[in-house]
Amino acid sequence: MTIAGGSPWPVDIPAVATLIVHPDEGAILFDTGYDGAFLAATRSFPERLYRWAAPVHIPAGLDAASQCRTLGFNPRDVGHVVLSHFHGDHIAGLHAFPKAVIHCARAGLDDARRGSRLSRTRRGILQALIPSDTDARARFFEDSGSIDLPADLATFERGADVLGDGSLLAITLPGHCPGHWGLLVNDARWGRHFLVGDAAWSLAAIRRNAPPPKLTSGLLGDTGLLRATLNALHMLHRNTPDVRLTPFHCPERAAEVVAAR
Repeated sequence: MTIAGGSPWPVDIPAVATLIVHPDEGAILFDTGYDGAFLAATRSFPERLYRWAAPVHIPAGLDAASQCRTLGFNPRDVGHVVLSHFHGDHIAGLHAFPKAVIHCARAGLDDARRGSRLSRTRRGILQALIPSDTDARARFFEDSGSIDLPADLATFERGADVLGDGSLLAITLPGHCPGHWGLLVNDARWGRHFLVGDAAWSLAAIRRNAPPPKLTSGLLGDTGLLRATLNALHMLHRNTPDVRLTPFHCPERAAEVVAAR
């Protein structure tokens, strides 16, 4: 379901969130990953179908809020959460950061409110995970200042300046679902670091330019747009290898996190 030509057997798929420590703004999250709130949101039907389709194991202490506390950051003091998109596995921990500005795509939020409960569940949306005060806290990528990206980023030409200081550039990565964006960060450890959310589910998919089957991409978004975005990431990986790419369900990147603990 995640890569063309993949194994028919079940596999473990990690879910990653990223903590960014900004020199002035402090702790910032890009996505929040899974959280116990996901289990609460999928207790009843039709939302429980989501949990059946993608069974979830959330080890104690590995939700984003708990990991922030371990690293010395109070979740209530986190000032910004940037969302790649509104699927449940990317926003389940959002409730734990009640004072954060929510940076997201207006198109993504609008889509998350469209349709019936069953329709939203089929698309990976769990309405209960979207805070009731989201409208008051939201700052939309579409309204942020747009700046030119370096020429070596190939087909990625413009970025939304999330904080207004050039440190976090949101870049549209269409196809996985409406309003899906990635984030380019000037990482003190890795240099240019492109967090690509679910534009690809693994580095292997980017290296091989291997999309998910049409069944999967068609259920969630637009197959043609997703494959064009994946091809652009494949070309970026091939032509500009110094840009670090991180898909948020990538076993390789998750293994690096575990090894660094």
